[in-house]
Amino acid sequence: MNENQVIAMPKIGDKAPEFKAVTTQGEINFPSDYEGSWVILFSHPADFTPVCTSEFMTFAVMEEQFAKANCKLVGLSVDGLYSHIAWLRTIKEKIEYRGMKDVEVKFPLIEDITMEVSKRYGMIQPGESSTKAVRAVFFVDPKGIIRTIIYYPLSLGRNFDELYRVLIALQTADEFSVATPADWRPGDDVIVPPAGSCGVAKDRMEGKEDIKCYDWFFCTKKLDKDTVLKKLIKK
Repeated sequence: MNENQVIAMPKIGDKAPEFKAVTTQGEINFPSDYEGSWVILFSHPADFTPVCTSEFMTFAVMEEQFAKANCKLVGLSVDGLYSHIAWLRTIKEKIEYRGMKDVEVKFPLIEDITMEVSKRYGMIQPGESSTKAVRAVFFVDPKGIIRTIIYYPLSLGRNFDELYRVLIALQTADEFSVATPADWRPGDDVIVPPAGSCGVAKDRMEGKEDIKCYDWFFCTKKLDKDTVLKKLIKK
């Protein structure tokens, strides 16, 4: 990629830009290696920094939880492979934080010293830093389509409960053909897609007695937590 070439940032609904990369877990081809799984591709500013350390420890501790929801994790920074390896070893051997200790990061961490991947995904935000990636998060679905994009500045650590909530909400929307309201969590009512009128909405949905309409454009339906989790989460 030419250094002066302008790359359009990927958007929600786009096919995730393809790339090959060296990682701490070997070479990957993204997103083709992850076909059939959800993926969270996320960037961090630099190895051996405190906010990034807290985030990687949290992601590593939650990796199994994401895996049960058919989601794999892939990290990235513009540091080199040997820096990545040394940093992750330090985390495992020396860092204890909020009850987390002996934390081993098993998901791949991409080496991106050329910034090629970072630039392709709009992770380099010059107003924040021209030499470090911001904290970008891309949710990529099993077909390789970008479904959600979240950006955080260098100083702000991510909310991991929210990242997991987003994943489950996206999967719920796909699986049950619904939308999710503000602050939705499994067990909360879901939004019935607009159907022109409440009467039409009720006629189109199973379990008509569970439909509640606040007006013609705003109808909700009960969707119990067990139904959601049994469908989405592997035991």
